Amino acid sequence: MSITLYQLDGCPYCEKVADRLDEIGVEYETIWTEALHSKRDEVKRVSGQRGVPVLVDDERGITMPESEHVLELIDRTYA
Repeated sequence: MSITLYQLDGCPYCEKVADRLDEIGVEYETIWTEALHSKRDEVKRVSGQRGVPVLVDDERGITMPESEHVLELIDRTYA
């Protein structure tokens, strides 16, 4: 799978992104992150910051944080 979504359980911003991907039928893998920012080492390694959600599309070479930016990317690229 080329699309990975890093998200936190119960995060409303993450849920918006996941819902949009589900709405348009995009398959993706979810990687659940720790609640504590200090324990989000994998998110930092991938995106350079510790916030979620982060969408990674390996086929397109895209790593995108910030839910509003991710939603725009989804609508522009996958819809």
